[in-house]
Amino acid sequence: MNIKTLRKKYFGSKQFYKMTLGIAIPIMIQNGITNFVSLLDNIMVGQIGTEQMSGIAIVNQLLMVFNLAIFGAVSGAGIFTAQFFGKKDHEGVRHTFRFKIYIAVIITLLGILILSLAGGELIEMYLRGEDKGFSIEEALRCSRQYLWIMYFGLLPFAIEQAYVGTLRECGETVVPMIAGVIAVVLNLVLNYILIFGKFGCPALGVTGAALATVISRFIEAAIVMIWTHRHKDKMPFIVGAFSSWKVPGILTKQIIRRGTPLMVNEVLWAAGIAMITQCYSMSGFDAVAVGNIASTISNIFNISFIAFGDAIAIVVGQHLGAGRFEEAKDTDTKLITFCVLLCMVLGVILYIAAPLFPELYKTTNEVKVLATRYLRVSALFMPVWAFMHASYFTLRSGGKTVITFLFDSVYLWVIAYPVAYVLSRYTGISLIPMYACVQSIDIIKCIIGFILVKKGVWINNIVSTEG
Repeated sequence: MNIKTLRKKYFGSKQFYKMTLGIAIPIMIQNGITNFVSLLDNIMVGQIGTEQMSGIAIVNQLLMVFNLAIFGAVSGAGIFTAQFFGKKDHEGVRHTFRFKIYIAVIITLLGILILSLAGGELIEMYLRGEDKGFSIEEALRCSRQYLWIMYFGLLPFAIEQAYVGTLRECGETVVPMIAGVIAVVLNLVLNYILIFGKFGCPALGVTGAALATVISRFIEAAIVMIWTHRHKDKMPFIVGAFSSWKVPGILTKQIIRRGTPLMVNEVLWAAGIAMITQCYSMSGFDAVAVGNIASTISNIFNISFIAFGDAIAIVVGQHLGAGRFEEAKDTDTKLITFCVLLCMVLGVILYIAAPLFPELYKTTNEVKVLATRYLRVSALFMPVWAFMHASYFTLRSGGKTVITFLFDSVYLWVIAYPVAYVLSRYTGISLIPMYACVQSIDIIKCIIGFILVKKGVWINNIVSTEG
């Protein structure tokens, strides 16, 4: 294969990248600002103390399971939304939107019930190992205090995800971006005021951080919902969306059949990551702080492959829904190539800049050194994560949710978690080598993803045969 053929196969035209980046960049901006403000939030809370920062980090690790359950449920219906939109079937989009609202409310109620009954025990799982001068009791108190207030923000987040997912699948990514930017800026300002007690307000610390997050979630949901209902010409699915709550039984069964593995996958994946993080915490209480600092920083760099995963789901899904299979395959190859190359560059930048970020935190030198090493391991694996993420969304775009379930969460629980468990309980390995060993398991997953994508098992139109 000569250079010209390789270029044609793996690289697109300017128009191609303009179209793709038109979808990906707004998502990158939204996620980038969200993660940047999360970094600033983290730094603010870190100024109070390591216990407070770790307490909030533990709760956010648990809430990630809820967040991804919502994301998985909405995305399960979203596979159909993207293909209905590609087919220009607005009634089909309307039905999937209603389904998203139903499932978002159900998961929220279940999430609050589970966390209310077992939240304390789940938090205590992370407070293990040597305390090294830190107060585990204070971290536990802060975690419980933060979690109680965060309950109030779960429902607006869930409803907003139903709207945002539908808007993105219909090609509208700018409005969710604007809403997200406004929300995170508001969150930042409120954090400054409420955590430290500025402009006459009392210094609320951890409570202030939770209140700021909840308020910003209500505002973000309101912006997205109001825009959607005021722009019925651009979003015709919203016309009559609530005049009836009926979703056709056949479509409901198909969404459940294809969407349930996706939702279960997201829940099990998030739970698996939470359990692996718990394994890391066995090396000492400071491991929670190290992981919190490093993950907050690396998330800023990871927005690139996350955004391209969404772009693959949207663009490739629309091609599949319209029956343009060759175009879908060609687009997917070019998007995966671009995503991996971009993450190689970002990985180099993160590796070089890693020592600078922990210095922003008010914590011990040992935590800063470990966080730097943790970040450098993350930087080395960025291209691996990029390919893995792109493969996952490729398989998902064609409705192959059972395969994605096996590829993602089953692999995590059957392969990665046992490795982390054995290393943390039966060896004397320290945090950074343990983290590197667990991440190296993903290389095998990439090989599996490459085979599945190359075989084209994902090339499938689900709305013409099932919708």
